[in-house]
Formats: sequence, structure tokens, C-alpha cells
Amino acid sequence: MVMFDSLNRHMLPPYGCTWTHAPNFSRLAKRAVTFETSYVCSMPCMPARRDLHTARPSFLHRSWGPLEPFDDSAPDILRNNGIYTHLASDHYHYWEDGGATYHTRYNSWEFFRGQEGDPWKGQVEDPLWPDAMGRNNDRDNYPRQDLINRSFMKTEAEHSQTKTFDAGIEFIRRNSTQDNWFLQVETFDPHEPFFSHERYKALYPHGYKGPLFDWPKYQKVSESADEIEHVRYEYAALLSMCDHSLGRVLDLMDELDLWKDTMLIVWTDHGFLLGEHDCWAKMWMPMYNEIAHTPFFVWDPRIGKAGERRKSLVQPSIDLGPTLLDFFELPTTEDMIGQPLRPVMESDAPIREAGIFGLFGGHVNVTDGRYVYMRGRVSPDGQPLFNYTLMPTMMRSMFHARDMQDLQLAEPFSFTKGCRTLRIKAGGPYPGSDAYGETMLFDLQNDPQQQKPIHDPAIERRMINHLTEWMKRCDAPREQYERLAL
Repeated sequence: MVMFDSLNRHMLPPYGCTWTHAPNFSRLAKRAVTFETSYVCSMPCMPARRDLHTARPSFLHRSWGPLEPFDDSAPDILRNNGIYTHLASDHYHYWEDGGATYHTRYNSWEFFRGQEGDPWKGQVEDPLWPDAMGRNNDRDNYPRQDLINRSFMKTEAEHSQTKTFDAGIEFIRRNSTQDNWFLQVETFDPHEPFFSHERYKALYPHGYKGPLFDWPKYQKVSESADEIEHVRYEYAALLSMCDHSLGRVLDLMDELDLWKDTMLIVWTDHGFLLGEHDCWAKMWMPMYNEIAHTPFFVWDPRIGKAGERRKSLVQPSIDLGPTLLDFFELPTTEDMIGQPLRPVMESDAPIREAGIFGLFGGHVNVTDGRYVYMRGRVSPDGQPLFNYTLMPTMMRSMFHARDMQDLQLAEPFSFTKGCRTLRIKAGGPYPGSDAYGETMLFDLQNDPQQQKPIHDPAIERRMINHLTEWMKRCDAPREQYERLAL
């Protein structure tokens, strides 16, 4: 499995982009099945990874957090059934309070430091701050640490992405003659900041002479057209670096003739807005298709389908766990909702009518592949909203003591294996997320850019039925129905 973070579907040549330099993604599409209708499930980073392990949506019960004691983990199931599992990653959120239970589900793991604000190299003196704008110019700890980290990655060989793929390739070379292993090579790129090296920037020459700007803020676009164009080129340069790393894996598959017996999965957790809908980034705005509609490729040697495309609706974050278990002839657990992808790869046979996706506290969205329905919350503050957890940690910290003072014990959910969880009131919505209150329905066939919401009561009723069916399947807490007026 090769996993990228924030990889934009609409900027890849296999999906119609004509200006980015990504020949290895085109090469991959010729060797694999390319999925046309691939959607996210739980947003953003660690919620998507909890979905990957558990094969069920997590965002209706929990914000960003670790795996729970009652969670089934597909990599852990593989490990416990004699399949050797290894993780090579520079995704530093795995090693924070809100992610610290994921990497230990593998037999072994490697971590390469330096992405974004990873507290890697200690330096008391402030770095020399260049002329900068956007998030690059914020004088808080993360941009400060990013500048320090970059000073230790002056060459491409020193970049944590390169080291991550070095480690993955070394694992494959050492173990290629062995059977029954699963390797997850996962890079934080092309997540912001869009830090790459000169040979990739040179692929996108342009006349920008402004300050350092490769890290936009999570907010409405206020920059000039030249500045927006520059950030897109910076993203594209990092995308091209990711393409080069992917090409190294494809080269090794060719060299060792791994195509005959080795599955290859290439996917991402979500996309990223680069000025579309007048927005930067993700999270604070509705989950438009630039974020939610993702690139996805699989080669399965059991099936042998290459250079073909599939239109059936899939959700990699919940479908890949069952797909891996199926590949190694292991059953899924009763709590897993995702489906093995083999029927889709074989004949484009549908595995679901609709899929649910969203962010804890935001819209709850559903799509059937043609329509996207974004159900808005009723109250401006997003309440009522509770975290259900036995692991009270957030992204980079534990829950505050004040948030724990009024906690209650909830009754077990269908997937908590009889465990009662802590029921902890959640805070307000993501900053700037006023748009979460607006319910919207889009017809992607006639409005692929999602510019004009439609009003069709019959279609809305059908999408509401899909949504409530999914919420029941997930055993969503009662207040989720209340906050959405369902």
C-alpha cells in the first residue's frame, strides 16, 4: 500500500489534468484498476486512518483520536494470523497523543521526522525568518518548527518523503522472495506546507517574485491571482515529487516481477482546496468534491485487470481493510461495515447504493455517485455533540480536565463489544465553519463543480433515506439525529 495525504484527484493526469507533471500516475493507471467514484468517509487524517483499521465510519461518534480498546484493526488481524506487517511513514500525527495506538498494530514500523510542525530538531534561538505570507508567516510554534526542520532537509535525499520510500523499497528488496507480508508506505506529502526541492519547482516556471508562500491558511481566499497561481504551482511541484517516489515503487515492481503475486494499492485520505470555491484547505468549509472525491488505484494479481476503469461507488478508507483481509483469505469481523473490492475490480459490480462521509461536528454527507447531499446542523454552535471514547486524547494533547468534569458513561454501542464509553461534551465546531448549517444538494452530472445547489424534494427524500440508513448501520448516537433535525 502506497498512501499519500491530501492528494488531489483533479490534479492527476489519469483523471484528466493536462498541466501537472505526473507520468508515473499515468503509468500506474495502465497497470491497475482506476476507480472513478471513490469517496472519503471520516475526515481528516487520523479519523480516516481509524476507518482504515476498523472498516467502519468513526466521525459520528468521535473527533480526531486513537484506536480504541474495542476497535478491530485489519493490520492487527493480519499480524495475528501470521501475515507480517510493516509501516514506513513520515506522517508525524501517528506519534502524537491523538494517534499513538496505530503504529503498534504492526509487527514493525519506521518513522522519519521533519514534516510540517513535527517537533523534531531542538533549537532555542529563533530561526532566520524569511519574508513570508500565509501560514508561513504566522509566528507560532508550527511555522517556527517547520523552518527549523527544512534546514535539515536541504537535499532531496534528506527529505522525509524520500527516506520513507527508501525504507519501503529496502523492505521490499529484503523480503520480496517471502510470502505473506503487508507493507504500508505512507507519506505526509503532498500535505501542506508544499515543501519540495528545486528540480520539481523547475517543472512549473512562473514569474512569481513574492515572499515565501507554500502554506495557505484555512480560510477564505484573500490573495491575488498571482499568489493563488504560485501556491498551486508549489502544490504541483510537491505532487511531482510524490510521482517520482511512486515511480521508484513501480520500477521495483518491474525489476522483481512482483506484479504476478503482489497486490498494489495507491490511495489518499482526502484532497485539498487550492482556491476552488474561494477557499483554501479543508475542514472549515463543506466537503466539496475537491476534498471528498479522491484518486484510487488497485492492482490485484488474482484478477489481473489492468488499464481499466470502474464506476461503482467505493470508499477506500472503509473498504481497504476488508480488501486486505480478503486477499489473505481471512474473514472480516461482524463490526466491519466496509466491503472487499474484488467484485468491483472484477466486473464493476456495485457494493453499495450510497456512501456516508463527513467531519465530526460538521455536515453529515451522503452520495450515491451522482448526487451529493450535505445535511446541515440545526443549531449555530453544532450542539448537542458528544465524544464517545475510552481514549480521551485530542490531536496533540489529552482532553482538558474541565471537559472531563461532567462526563457520563454511555450505554454500549453495537461495535464497542459491551464496553460503556465515556460520554464527553464536545466543543464548538471547527473555527470558521459557519457553512455547516446550510443543507445543500448537488447534481454532479449537471454541475460537476458544485456551483449551484438544486432543490428537488423527491431526490432529497431519497438521499435522506440513504443517510438515515447509514446512520442506523453505524449505530449513530441519538443526538446526531437531533442536531441534523432527522
